[in-house]
Amino acid sequence: MDLGTGAVIHVGRACQEAEIDEQWSYVFEKSNQRWLWHAVDHATNTVLAYVFGKRKDEVFKKLKELLEPFGIKKFYTDDWGAYERNLDESRHIIGKENTQKIERKNLNFRTWIKRLARKTICFSKLEQMHDIVIGLLINKIEFGIDIHEI
Repeated sequence: MDLGTGAVIHVGRACQEAEIDEQWSYVFEKSNQRWLWHAVDHATNTVLAYVFGKRKDEVFKKLKELLEPFGIKKFYTDDWGAYERNLDESRHIIGKENTQKIERKNLNFRTWIKRLARKTICFSKLEQMHDIVIGLLINKIEFGIDIHEI
């Protein structure tokens, strides 16, 4: 941010603890699985970052890379192997007691977007449309971006 004085201030956001989870959906047919990987601030339940892809380590690594600027000290996850393989053991806590906020957010997303429901007749035919629809909701709800002006 430039204050008109030539000085530039970088506004960043710090997050001490984050909850991370992945949420299943599919594109066109249930065998074509598509996962929403996202992280929320443990204190505020605000989405910090999200990515779409398969349930593979490479996709989690993309999310982890997006989270690096936050300086997160503790990560709370379930026991999915990608987390154990790619997070520092001293900063990683596995268990349901610290992932309640992100699990509730998953439920809200499933309620608002039928494409994330486990049993539905509403589904995407293209990965691009799938990601756009869910991404628009996240940007509207979490970041207050008016999706009608995009």
